[in-house]
Amino acid sequence: MSREITIAIDAMGGDFGPEMVVPGCAIARERQPDTRFILFGDESRIAPVLDAHPELARASTVEHTDVAVGMDDKPSQALRRGRWRSSMWLALEATRSGRSEVTVSAGNTGALMAMSKFCLRTMPGVERPAIAAIWPTLRGESIVLDVGATIGSDADQLVDFAVMGEAMARALFGMERPTVGLLNIGVEEVKGLEMIREAGRILRDSGLPLQYAGFVEGDDIGRGTVDVVVTDGFTGNIALKTAEGTARQMAQYLRSAMSRSLLSRIGYVLARSAFDTLRAKMDPRKANGGVFLGLNGIVIKSHGGTDAEGFASAVALGRDTAVNGLNEKITDDLEQYRRDQDISLKVAGEIAS
Repeated sequence: MSREITIAIDAMGGDFGPEMVVPGCAIARERQPDTRFILFGDESRIAPVLDAHPELARASTVEHTDVAVGMDDKPSQALRRGRWRSSMWLALEATRSGRSEVTVSAGNTGALMAMSKFCLRTMPGVERPAIAAIWPTLRGESIVLDVGATIGSDADQLVDFAVMGEAMARALFGMERPTVGLLNIGVEEVKGLEMIREAGRILRDSGLPLQYAGFVEGDDIGRGTVDVVVTDGFTGNIALKTAEGTARQMAQYLRSAMSRSLLSRIGYVLARSAFDTLRAKMDPRKANGGVFLGLNGIVIKSHGGTDAEGFASAVALGRDTAVNGLNEKITDDLEQYRRDQDISLKVAGEIAS
């Protein structure tokens, strides 16, 4: 039997607050009965929704606060006003203190990142955290990072992202040596910015438990060419939003085409199972949830506008990362990488002398 996991929930996060978050937790609890919850937020709003889900209520505690971070608050303002008392901060504090193993929030991304860094701190040697997303591909799923935390990463930070990404692939996908690629404008070694080329040189010589596959291009993400795609937060966020927009565009095209004539409607009825499969594949709720990597604690960011089904996916992602020891794998791999780098520098110094 799997062990029980306690998850801290920012119940006031997202566009709909407890009215979406609590039913999402109920779906997650139904699917994973070994999950327990600490719900932080306005008890007068949480309690009526929780009463409609008795099984979840038996597995949850509610801790009241009337302070919530707004979706349009600036990170610096949220950090000043929301520290110590907001539902977001209290959820993070529960993970920092060990009362929970994961924090899940659909709240303001910038505020959540700022509070996470302040409350949990980054792992030793990690300068900046990354947000990792699970990306549906033609081969199954890949991990893409960073999708929005760090703008303008240097070579060392990209290597850190690769280490954290391959550890996540091993934890969630059960891989021994995930393939890792650096997102670039071409696959040739001479292409791209110097920081990307330098990161490639470092990864080729590393002794990490990964297979460095070289540079990959934008169309390789959807193909699933590699298990882990590494880029900086600026490019990664654009790629993520472009993919989400394209999925919505294609869904709208299909709806319009299927309702255009009687013949097309008959065709839809005959091929309904195939369209249902396609709809499930393109459903962004199934892949909802970004993992904040590089922190001394697991934080999952859910899309703010998602529904209960999407929030349940984010909760499930958080549970899986905890059960499979994600942070322990990242810590071990980072320590191995630092040791290898120290040995390489020592050998180079001895040769030079």
